[in-house]
Amino acid sequence: MADPFWMLLIIQHLGKDHYVWDKAGTIDFVAPGRADVYAHFKLEPAVLDELRAAAADGEKVLRWFEVPIKTADGEVVAIVRKQIYVRLKPKNR
Repeated sequence: MADPFWMLLIIQHLGKDHYVWDKAGTIDFVAPGRADVYAHFKLEPAVLDELRAAAADGEKVLRWFEVPIKTADGEVVAIVRKQIYVRLKPKNR
């Protein structure tokens, strides 16, 4: 349910000048999900600025992102962590 979204959000904002890949992921199951569950992905502009700056010299950047999976009443049923790889493409260095 939460697998591609951090990568897709970052690709959308960084554009075609960067490679953006999923590198790793973990799920911490906290409680049984007995109802519909939801995730809210929020990518702050400051994080995008940090990624751009860290990748500006062409080095790879690895960063973890986390999102809680909750029921409609706010009960956390899982926490999903994704590690994203970002690197400026050679032609843009």
